[in-house]
Amino acid sequence: MINETPQVICPECHKQFTLEETITAQSNQNVIFECPSCGHEKRNIQTSKG
Repeated sequence: MINETPQVICPECHKQFTLEETITAQSNQNVIFECPSCGHEKRNIQTSKG
């Protein structure tokens, strides 16, 4: 079985990173995306949990 790390593509600079490098999930179910390359940030990302 091959374990592949999920990849995320930045909507601004279009560079690709692993999920662990870009996504932060907080205890209040707030999900934050931050691009390590260009610094683009998106907060309060809607998830299936709300």
